[in-house]
Amino acid sequence: MKTIDSIAQELEGYDPQALSATTVNAFLSRLVEPVTAHETVGIFQALGRVLSQDVVSPISVPPHDNSAMDGYAFDGSQLAAHAPLTLKVMGTALAGKAWGGLVGPGQCLKIMTGAILPTGLDTVVPQEFVAVRAELVEAGTDPSTGSGRTEFITIPPNILQAGDNRRKLGEDLLQGHPALQKGELLTPAALGLLASLGIKQVSVWRRLRVAYFSTGDEILSLGEAPRAGAVFDSNRYTVFGLLTRLGCEVIDLGVVRDEPALLEAAFLRAAAAADAIITSGGVSVGEADYTKAMMKKLGDVAFWKIAMRPGRPMAVGRILKDKSGSSPRGISVNSYNNNSNPASSTAAVLFGLPGNPVAVMVTFLAFVRPALLQMMGSTAKAPPLLKARSLEPLRKKPGRTEYQRGTVSTAADGSLHVKTTGNQGSGVLSSMVQANGLIVLHHTQGDVAVGDEVDVMMFDGVI
Repeated sequence: MKTIDSIAQELEGYDPQALSATTVNAFLSRLVEPVTAHETVGIFQALGRVLSQDVVSPISVPPHDNSAMDGYAFDGSQLAAHAPLTLKVMGTALAGKAWGGLVGPGQCLKIMTGAILPTGLDTVVPQEFVAVRAELVEAGTDPSTGSGRTEFITIPPNILQAGDNRRKLGEDLLQGHPALQKGELLTPAALGLLASLGIKQVSVWRRLRVAYFSTGDEILSLGEAPRAGAVFDSNRYTVFGLLTRLGCEVIDLGVVRDEPALLEAAFLRAAAAADAIITSGGVSVGEADYTKAMMKKLGDVAFWKIAMRPGRPMAVGRILKDKSGSSPRGISVNSYNNNSNPASSTAAVLFGLPGNPVAVMVTFLAFVRPALLQMMGSTAKAPPLLKARSLEPLRKKPGRTEYQRGTVSTAADGSLHVKTTGNQGSGVLSSMVQANGLIVLHHTQGDVAVGDEVDVMMFDGVI
């Protein structure tokens, strides 16, 4: 396991007093390690989980050449440029049933969407494109229609080509080939794909366990009586939502006062039970030293000043687990842990976030979320940033990354516009509710004029 110092030495220009957002993510990608335990779950329990092995398709999808629409199937080699084609209808093929007759030259088959294309037929003309006529049979019954009349269709020239409107065997998935790959996050679409293959269960990495708590004597838990100088804790509930949306197993350790014994107990409980620990507060310059001192005492921790706004102070590292195997203050580790898949046996990754509510969310989205996804075994790439034109001038000094709360809207011409939510103070929590994304002003970027394009990190599907 690499130390904080050894990881820092790998990064060019590493300066804990002025880290760029890019350097922070590069550091975290080297610090965290994926979980190794896996389990088998049913499809209804698999949403948001990460595959621990490739899913190989047991069948081809579709299993046969079939029709992509309602129409008439025929041999497309009969089509001639600039000339209509008239064909005799030999019967009807329905979805879910194989048609057992023969279709020869000058003939076609009425076919429904999804019905199997008989051998020799490779083209389907939509029914609305053809002209249909019927002829009476003078004696007996026409076997192709089961009645005393014969149907013919005429296809106008130059409306389709051979092979049109045919779904080929295995064009979606081929038997024996990977349908989903190890590390993929299982989305609703992925669940449907698994079901289409007849797969009931999949192997996934176990859920990542994340313990979190807020620090500070000024923090009130819900239900406590208000007092002068104290504020209700919002960060725990925001972090709970962010972790739950991410699919983590969350361990809420509440609010911890600025007392060394209480902080030590909380860190040891968290490390014993979880793969990662998130705290809010206690890492800024001028705050009580108890939290910082305890982080240093119990692990290998770096304290950063990130060149960003909001969210400049941050602590990152590891909290070592109690080597004695005991839990402080009589708290049972097993009350948080699943014994069959224990958390990491040596250390828990620590993310010490600022105390201001908006700074907590921004640092989580920018740094913690990508790191946790890596720990979950996910190979998912970060969603691309959206491009939108600013509706207002934005002041920005090069040399730091800024994340401004914004609202993206669609203009009459279809272009995307964005404006800030107003006051960008890191304690203005209501602005995160009003926003639908973060305007990302990059490290080297300067002032933004009205109409300039900016990048936006959208919230939908993230928080």
